[in-house]
Amino acid sequence: MKRKEAPTAGTGPKSAKKPRPEVPEYHLTPSVREEDGSIQWPAPASQMERVRQTIQECAKAQQRVIIAPDKDADGLSAGAILRHTLMLLGLPAELISVHLLKKGTTIHSDEEREKMSELKPAYIFVIDHGSRSGPPLVDDENTKTFVIDHHHATDADFPKGSVHVSACFSPPVATSALLTYEICKPLHPEVRSRCDWLCIVGTHGDLGNTLKWESPFPDMRDTLKKYTKKVLNDVVSLVNAPRRTATYDVQSAWDALCETAEPSSVLKNKRLLAARAEVNDEVERCTHTAPKFSPDGKVAVFRIRSEAQVHPVIATRWAGHLNSKALGIVMVANEGYLPNKVNFSCRIPRCARGRDPPISIIDELRHYASLTEDIGDDQDQDMRAEAKIPLLRRLGDDFARGHVQASGGIVKVEEFEELIRLMKIGEKSAIQKDNSSPAKKKKPGIDPGQKNTLTSYFGKPKAVNDSAG
Repeated sequence: MKRKEAPTAGTGPKSAKKPRPEVPEYHLTPSVREEDGSIQWPAPASQMERVRQTIQECAKAQQRVIIAPDKDADGLSAGAILRHTLMLLGLPAELISVHLLKKGTTIHSDEEREKMSELKPAYIFVIDHGSRSGPPLVDDENTKTFVIDHHHATDADFPKGSVHVSACFSPPVATSALLTYEICKPLHPEVRSRCDWLCIVGTHGDLGNTLKWESPFPDMRDTLKKYTKKVLNDVVSLVNAPRRTATYDVQSAWDALCETAEPSSVLKNKRLLAARAEVNDEVERCTHTAPKFSPDGKVAVFRIRSEAQVHPVIATRWAGHLNSKALGIVMVANEGYLPNKVNFSCRIPRCARGRDPPISIIDELRHYASLTEDIGDDQDQDMRAEAKIPLLRRLGDDFARGHVQASGGIVKVEEFEELIRLMKIGEKSAIQKDNSSPAKKKKPGIDPGQKNTLTSYFGKPKAVNDSAG
């Protein structure tokens, strides 16, 4: 009988790779429609038109304007697009001030509000910071404040007296740079030629470089051919680097974008190159941290300690690597970025992006924080009373911010530890506890009363001659 040929190594069923889950193309996300039946994109038409009128009014007024962009490639590119547009419309550069936040603050911090008030602006454009309800950003009631954003927010989640245009409810959700580009493009014929590359840099910074520029997104084939996709993606990497360093040098990135019309010049910027090298080294140092999981396997938490803002990068990296049917959230918590605080970033893993219904990180984080824990009777009365108040009510406004698929927060150390306990990170599930192997029992020795031994079968062993060769 003929023998069957042995299977080649690596071809058996055990070695077959698990297929990567199908992720729908971003531009194919179903859109919503305006009342006239047209697609509502990248934001409600009424909001976009109102901001366009304000930009034109701002240029004609010839008064002080503050542009306050976020610190990443998307926010900085959006701010640069608006700056170019205002200058094309006739507003002198000396009347345009950029306001870049200090490390660890938000646009709503008292310190930042005071700095903006000192400039006595007539207009403030806040771009890509996310938003929340609160008092006016400056005390002068004559200052007009406009928010351009794409982070998740309801109509009530904006400063008092401000006007906003938001892309968050107009899928596929545009980045702030893309939204600003679409707002400004009709205002002057040169906006497209000067700002198209900035739009791509900002958009790739948030949505990745595999994005397809197909409807409803604008056709950017000529721009990608002119500057090359590689150059523009390298610009994203360099512009994102300074704000991740321990020195938080966002000004260098802003200057690099605003002081050139040729993106390839950004690739020669020594400060940006040094910042990227510093960040890459820090990511490599921290990225190999082992995760801990919730009992249901739904949440994976990586805990690192770094003065650099590398937690979002590591979260994105692990979200593309981890693969599990249960996994829904990857969290990276940085306990060294700010004193006595934990900065954390969450991402939806690639394996979970096609689920129905879709996962909302914001909703999941709020759910965990709304739980209460039993701290036991051995604690004092005040501590037990506080534990009965849901953590969500005690966390403040810097928790679960951002996007439903990319959220995070800044919380006190003790509050983060409480959140970890509520999520039961590191605890075994009930099944794991039941299936855990029992303590190994010591094998019983030979019964000294046993008569049936090997010696009784084979006789007494001969003495060993140690001198034998």
